[in-house]
Amino acid sequence: MDLSPTEKEQAFREEVRGWLAANLPADIADKVKRGLMVAKPDMLRWHAILREKGWLAPNWPKAAGGAGFSIMERHIFDMECRLAHAPPAMAFNFHMIGPALIAFGTDAQKAHYLPKILSDAHWWCQGYSEPGAGSDLAGVSTRAVRDGDEYVVTGSKIWTSAADVADMIFCLVRTDPDAKKQEGISFLLMDMTAPGVEVKPLIALNGRRLWNIVTFDEVRVPAANLLGRENEGWTVAKKLLGDERLFVSRVSENTRILSIVKEVCAAESSEGRPLLEDPDFALTIADLESRLKALEMTSLRILAEADAGGRVGAEPSMTKLLGSHMVQDLDEVLYRAIGYYGAPDHSGFLFRGENQLPVGPDYAVGITSGQLHHRGFTIAGGTSEVQRGVLAKAVLGL
Repeated sequence: MDLSPTEKEQAFREEVRGWLAANLPADIADKVKRGLMVAKPDMLRWHAILREKGWLAPNWPKAAGGAGFSIMERHIFDMECRLAHAPPAMAFNFHMIGPALIAFGTDAQKAHYLPKILSDAHWWCQGYSEPGAGSDLAGVSTRAVRDGDEYVVTGSKIWTSAADVADMIFCLVRTDPDAKKQEGISFLLMDMTAPGVEVKPLIALNGRRLWNIVTFDEVRVPAANLLGRENEGWTVAKKLLGDERLFVSRVSENTRILSIVKEVCAAESSEGRPLLEDPDFALTIADLESRLKALEMTSLRILAEADAGGRVGAEPSMTKLLGSHMVQDLDEVLYRAIGYYGAPDHSGFLFRGENQLPVGPDYAVGITSGQLHHRGFTIAGGTSEVQRGVLAKAVLGL
């Protein structure tokens, strides 16, 4: 299989790269590179720039208002955006609920919700995980009981990113407690301002409010907000998870972080020479670079097969497993490189707008925070143990 880019793909890469150089706000790129919080106003500003270009929803068909990119074009676009230190567009809006509405929504639902997503009138969050249902999402227990033209929802969700700034939440709820786990689940679209919805913060190790607990106390939801059929919400969830499995390798983000590793190791020195020339650091970086190239080639093969209409099996579990551990290995090199500059707590400066200037060079400010954040990458989206289980079953028949 020839994985080298076609002339068309290379031309597209150069177009994206040139457009980003001309249009990505420097202050936003600087925040991403340094690990500072990119707040909602910055994201809205970046979304507006992408929307004007027509690239805000790269994976949506043009008929729905998207860019209509192919799978390979999505990969190229994501890679160039990450290398330019552009923040990813709101994933819950454009990579999750949008495609779900396009695939399963009624005409009325599409007409109502898709324009609001594209205009940023609605920001969404995802209500999947619960205190008793994480890796096993089919174990959700949040109940939705039909009452006339409404559902009454009671329960809670946890690890809910962006719930504090979201207008809407898409939820997996249990509508038939007597059915098999995956057969009694429905997919509801819920208003975060509805009576009975409460959001409480979960503060991450790095001091940032990354997640939330969302509780529902007899929240009334119009039956018209059911996406797909009742008790068939698992079908919708699988479609979402299946689409995103193609892009779970973190190749683009790891490539971005590797560029920062090289920059930091060129700036920091040991015994009068840059760390890049230190044999130990040079060998470690070469090892990471070769592993990343192998991961990228494997990911490109998977994408090429999917782009050609082929069936994708358990391979994404392998790339997710390797990619999430690789980012932690990259963090370890960064942490070694900055030494004592990694000790101070910069969370107030990074996430809460405090004006106390950080200690050390600019490039060191967000490294410790990033390392703490990335510890969760081997949990989020399916733990490493779950991925190994998938591979053991699919490849070894265990």
